[in-house]
Formats: sequence, C-alpha cells, structure tokens
Amino acid sequence: MFIMKKLLILLLAATLSMPALARPLLVAAASDLGYCIDELVAAYRKTAPGVEPKVSLGASGNFFAQIRNGAPFEVFLSADMDYPRQLIKLGAAESATPVPYAIGRIALWSLDPQIDPARGLAALVADARVKRIAIAKPVTAPYGRAARAALERDGLWDKVQPKLVVGENIAQTAQFVQTGNAQVGIISFATLHATKLKGVGRHALVPTAGLAPIEQGAIVTKAGTGNPHASGFVRFLASPEARAILARNGFSLPAGAAE
Repeated sequence: MFIMKKLLILLLAATLSMPALARPLLVAAASDLGYCIDELVAAYRKTAPGVEPKVSLGASGNFFAQIRNGAPFEVFLSADMDYPRQLIKLGAAESATPVPYAIGRIALWSLDPQIDPARGLAALVADARVKRIAIAKPVTAPYGRAARAALERDGLWDKVQPKLVVGENIAQTAQFVQTGNAQVGIISFATLHATKLKGVGRHALVPTAGLAPIEQGAIVTKAGTGNPHASGFVRFLASPEARAILARNGFSLPAGAAE
C-alpha cells in the first residue's frame, strides 16, 4: 500500500510539472501566404504562447466551400474579400466586417532566358516561343481571377485559351513554371519573394490600371466564434510586426496601415 501511494504521488507530481498542451487553432490560409505563413505564426506564438496555430494552405474558393459546409476552420485568411463576405451572409462566419490584411499583385514570371516578362501580357500571344501559360483556377483562386481580368482587359483572354495550363492554386501554378510545364506563369508577386524563388528567373509586375485591387481579408468563422484566440490571430495581422512580415514578403498594405 505504501508503495502504491508513493507511486501515485510521483505520477501526480510528474503530471503537474508537465507543460500544458497548447490549444490548436485551425487556420485556413490562401496559398499565396505559403511563403510567409510560418513567420507569421512564429511571431503570433510569442504573443499567445498557449496557442498552436495549425495552418492548411489552398485555394480560397475551396476553403470557402469547405467552411460553408461545416469544416472546423476557426480563422479564414482569404486571398480576396468576397469569400469572407459571402460566409457572413451565409451565417458561416462572424457578422463583423472582414479585416483587410494585405494587397496582392500579379506578375509575369519565366525561367526561360529567351522569354522576357518585361514585354508584357501581349507577348504571351505574339511570342511563338510561349507554348504554355500557367495561371491559377479563376473559379476558386482570386489570383487566377485577377490573371483572367488582366488578360480580358488587354483583349487577350480568348487568344490565350489554347496555351493555358491551370493550377488548382497559386502554389501549383508556380510549380508548373518551375517544372517546365509552362514557359510563363501569371502568379502572385509574393510568391517570388520566397527564399527558394527570390532572384530565380525574370519577372515583371502586371500593370494594375483598370483592375480591381487584390484586397485580402481575414475573418473568424462560425467554428471560431467565442474563441478569443481566433479573434486574437485576426487582430494580430493588423499589428506592426505582422504587417512588416507581409510587406517584406511582397505584399502591399491596406490603406492606413503603417509600413
């Protein structure tokens, strides 16, 4: 009996001395954040040491459909403002206005030394060496929608159809260029700031005249309602530290945000 009591005391002491398990926070994030999300999460952990964000990356439209159908993501970092607004209307997110956290840009990018992105979108049709053009899926990926809008603005959308290679998200779109399955990609400027891609190939920003800004929005979903860590993570994205990380990784900041 004495031995049993002593064992129980030892087990209790060991249990009390163990650090409390961090609470997971389920975050759905647009693929264009893939190259800086780890840095954002690490910075957030310093402000909330008892929380462990678990991030899933993918196309914003796919996450929208999953959250609408009850997926347990507590925070949604969309590559646009429209999907979060739709979730509010559907009752699948908090009724508060989505928080704009970044402004994205699209860029032409190529690894082919004979193709110069600085020639602009028109070269996608005029240059016979361009056989395949990678874009993200316009139906579900806001950056794909932006690529289509730019091509339509310049009267090129119908002409490039036979050359298009469509990625599920912006990360896969970049992979098509990296693997040689496309000579040119229209991808997020932020992607080109990734450590493994910075300085690789040549790129040129697509002019924004006549295009809607790619304003990216964060929102607490229905699953995250009442969880202070979900709202805390969204608030963190507006902090000087988070905005410095985003700016360093190729994003512009919303109006009124300090660099």
